[in-house]
This record gives sequence, structure tokens and C-alpha cells, in this order.
Amino acid sequence: MAQRLNSALWKQLLQRSARANMSLQAQIREMLVSAILDGHLPPGVPLPSSREMAEELAVARNTVVLAYQQLADEGYLFSRQRSGFFVNPEFVAGSGHPRESAGASRAAEPAHAPDWDRRLRLRFSAQRSIEKPADWQTAPYPFLYGQFDATLFPTADWRECCLKTLSVLDIRDWAPDQITRDDESLVQQIRTRVLPRRGVWADADELIVTVGAQHALYLVADLLMSTATRVGIEDPGYPDARNIFASRSERLQPLAIDGHGLRVDAALAGLDYVYATPSHQCPTGVTMPLERREALLRSADANDFVIIEDDFESENRFDGEPIPALKSLDRNHRVIYVGSLSKSWAPGLRIGYIVAPAPLVAELRALRRLMLRHPPAYIQRAFSLFLSLGHHDAQLRRLSVAQRERCAVVLEALARHAPQCSVVPVTGGGSCWLRLPGGVSATALAEAAAREGVLIEPGDVFFHAATPPAGFIRLGYQSIPAKSIEPGIALLAGVIARMRRAGA
Repeated sequence: MAQRLNSALWKQLLQRSARANMSLQAQIREMLVSAILDGHLPPGVPLPSSREMAEELAVARNTVVLAYQQLADEGYLFSRQRSGFFVNPEFVAGSGHPRESAGASRAAEPAHAPDWDRRLRLRFSAQRSIEKPADWQTAPYPFLYGQFDATLFPTADWRECCLKTLSVLDIRDWAPDQITRDDESLVQQIRTRVLPRRGVWADADELIVTVGAQHALYLVADLLMSTATRVGIEDPGYPDARNIFASRSERLQPLAIDGHGLRVDAALAGLDYVYATPSHQCPTGVTMPLERREALLRSADANDFVIIEDDFESENRFDGEPIPALKSLDRNHRVIYVGSLSKSWAPGLRIGYIVAPAPLVAELRALRRLMLRHPPAYIQRAFSLFLSLGHHDAQLRRLSVAQRERCAVVLEALARHAPQCSVVPVTGGGSCWLRLPGGVSATALAEAAAREGVLIEPGDVFFHAATPPAGFIRLGYQSIPAKSIEPGIALLAGVIARMRRAGA
């Protein structure tokens, strides 16, 4: 019979499973499951008695008893009368040991592995993308856009919706395979609570839920674009959209931006699709006025192109009511509308949607089925409740107030500490676009500022050219406490001043 594990190893395994948000019982279960699946506990090995394990781990005996019993119910363990609990050989035999499998795989590896570089259709890792440090939340001054702010997350409201979604009746609704369908209650909430605020009206068959707006753009590109498709993109513009379209088409056309967003001129002629962010242009933040939106739609009719409207930050406008979405003005089905429900306050939820003509949505559903069938139905149902109970509207109001306050602090601090920086006027959203003083490289500034604890986003990644302008940054205030903004900008201004002196 296999030997029992010693006291030190049990404690080490428990430490490895320790998490602040898990109960002791859950930690013990996770410890034992990991030990079984990793081969630390071979088939048939006896576990210490509940009393012994409790003493080893310095926990209550009942905690160990409950953990043992649940693992026995799930098949990891079996019990023998008066002998205690043992690792179930039948369960382990069916699951395999990762370490042994990995070793066998290495031993069986062929002498001549495939040349993956030759087989790759495209090297996606080589594309220029927005990069953020994984540990950005530990930085004292994170001026990053689109990131999570725990102080603004409605924890109690979201937990309420998640718990309601776990009711017996709700589980019976969302647990089955939805195939190509979406949660009907979420579709209804988007149609009646979200879209009308943007002036958009859609039937249920004209809407599809996606795993965030980025997934929506990928679906559209995969369905509609080929190597010969002519796609116009804003320049500067959203890098992920550029990279998605570039993975399908070799004919991307950068389109100029001015103080009113995408320019409507002769450059639009001959295009098949135009990608635009009229509500808050990415990354400059400017808003396209109503007159230009109407001109863009007239150009689409005259030149026979389709507009992909990314309304990623539509709700948050500081100076009056939001301008209706471009889609709301569309009379000839020229606009594919992409929206996000969670980008501004909980990007990890990954809930987006597309509004388009019903025949196109039907094809998007068929394509999505091949990718992931549908976004998690549990999240869809929970978000439907979040909308129906009014939590989403309340959250957007809180977010708008916080961002308006933080934006005012940012602009005041820039005027005081870095007047040499030129700031594009801000109408809303969670960031501002800055032109640095002459001779200051945004990339070099970001590296130097990071050493001071100040995180910023260099603007070069937003430009289409392989050698982009070097003097722009995007300064986000969505995820930084208001009290940290001025000292952070003061430090940033000091770095800029040192770089200018060094370059003089």
C-alpha cells in the first residue's frame, strides 16, 4: 500500500491552495483534488483520519469531515468502514496523471518537429497592440484607459444578480446548450433599455450578443472581409480593429481625423467598409457632430460602402445629452452597429452585441456557432437581471460622475504642471489625448515615467504607419483614484522636463 504523506507536505499543499476569497473547506478540497490529479496521492492511498488532518492543518475537525465527504460524493475518494477514506483508483484511472502524461509526451516527441514558422498564416504576435503591465494595479499612478476600478464596481448589485441566476428555475433555462441562440431576456433588455438611449430600434432577429465588442469586430471581419476587401480605418484609430481587419484584408486604407472625428472626403470613394468611432473617437476622444454624421451616411450611399460603427463609450458625455448613434440616422441599412455593455466599468465580463439587418445577423449566428456557439448563458442571464433591476443605469450614472470629476482634476493638473503639453478638448469618456512638447518621445517617456510609478500609454500604437509619430500619449483616468491624479501628473511633468533638458 502507498505511504501516507508527511505533515510538512500537507501544510505545503494547503498553502499552495490558500486564497483569501475561499473558505477553509474549499481550500482543503482544492488541495486534495490537486494532490490526486498531480499524482501526489496515488490510487488507493489512505488519507489521514479527519482528526489527524485537522491537527496537521490546524483547522476544525468538522471542516475536514465535510471536505472528505464532498470529495467522496464526487468520486475522488471512497470510504471503508472503520478504515477511513482512500483515493479512488477508478477515478484516477479515468483521469490520468498530468505529470506522467507530460513525460510520456516528451519521450514520444518526434525527432523532426513541424516547422511552425512556415505553417503560420499570419504572425499575430508581431502585430502592434496596446500593451499594459499585468501588475498595473500595483502602480501608484496608473493612467491607463479601460481598466477595472474596484472602487466603482457595484459588488453587492452584481452579486445579487448572480445569486438570483442560480435559482433552480433560472438554471433550467440557461444551463442547456443554446446552440445559436442568446438569452431572450438579455436581448429584450438590450432592445428596450439600452438601444433606445442611443436612438436605435431593433427587432430580436437584428441583434446578436458577443463576447465583448472586440469579438463582434472579429465576427464581422471573418464574415464580410477577404484579401481584396477595401477597408477604411481611422488614423489614429483603435489598434485591435486595425489588426483584426489586417488579418483578413491586404487593402487597409488609413483615413484622416480632425477636431470633429473622421473626415468625410474623397478618400472614402472606392471603399467597401469604413470603421468609425463617432461618439468618442479612439484615441483622440473627439465627438463627431450631427452634420458630419449625416454627411458620412450620404457618402456611404453615394459610394456604396458599409459603416462599422463602434459605439464603445457612448453613454458617458460631459457636456449635455449624447448625440444619437450613427445607426439611429441610418435609413438604408448602411450601418453595422457594435456596442459594449461592460467595457467602461467591468471589462472582464466581456458582454457586447451587434445590431445589423436580420439576414446578416443570421449568418453571424451561424459563424459564432463555429467559434464558441454562444457567450456563457449564465453571464447573459445575470446581466439581464442587472439591467432589469436598474443597476446598469445606476452604474453608468456613478461612472459618469466619477469620470467627470477625475477629468477635471486631470485637466487642471496638466495646466498647472505640464502647460507645454497640448490636450485635445475632452467631451466625455475615460481618457484624454496629449501632444508632447517637441523632441519628447512618448515611448521613452513611458519607460522613464514607469520607473517613477507613473503608467501612461504611448500613442504610436494608434497610428497606421510603420513609423508613426512619436509625440502623442493617451492619458487614462478611469482606473486611478482622484487623489492620486495631481501627484502623478506632477511626477510625469518632472520626467518630461528632465527629458527636454537632456535633449537640449
